[in-house]
Amino acid sequence: AADKINLIPQDFFAELCEQIIQHLNHKIPGVNTAELCQRIQTSGIEINVGDLAKIANIISFLFSTAARNNLSTEELVTTLGNTVSTLPKHAVQVIRHVWNEQGKSISVSEDARNTATVGQFVDIKWKLGVAMSSDTCRSLKYPYVTVTLKVADPSGQITDKSFEMTIPQFKNFFRQFKEMAAVLETV
Repeated sequence: AADKINLIPQDFFAELCEQIIQHLNHKIPGVNTAELCQRIQTSGIEINVGDLAKIANIISFLFSTAARNNLSTEELVTTLGNTVSTLPKHAVQVIRHVWNEQGKSISVSEDARNTATVGQFVDIKWKLGVAMSSDTCRSLKYPYVTVTLKVADPSGQITDKSFEMTIPQFKNFFRQFKEMAAVLETV
């Protein structure tokens, strides 16, 4: 991963680290590596989303472990130097700066450690479509609803999950949401 970190310009790496700190502080639901990767690629750097997601997971693990062990900035940098000698100098500088500025704000409560690891809902999009025909059927005229959920997994990676439903399935889905809303009104 160190060779991939070397590819990332310092400003993008700093933005990634800041987003990870914000995620660990529960200020944002996750790190949108797809969007960040697209911006890095637009700047002319060849990196793929999978590699950027691995780097984000490593940095997230690094920051959360440092918070759990209550490491100072110097202890973190010393530990990094002892264990990861191949880390680029600009990356160490960014990690030092971000940890120095925001590292102590990471809250590592016992409740947070013991909670089940589930994803967090970020956004929902839907669209209504009609399948007109296919190679096996000339006249379908079949309406459907496509739903795309944006979800942040426990590590903070934001992913899209899409699925299609028939109109009866969508009506059932909608009914269940209305039931949830009614229960939430009583809380």
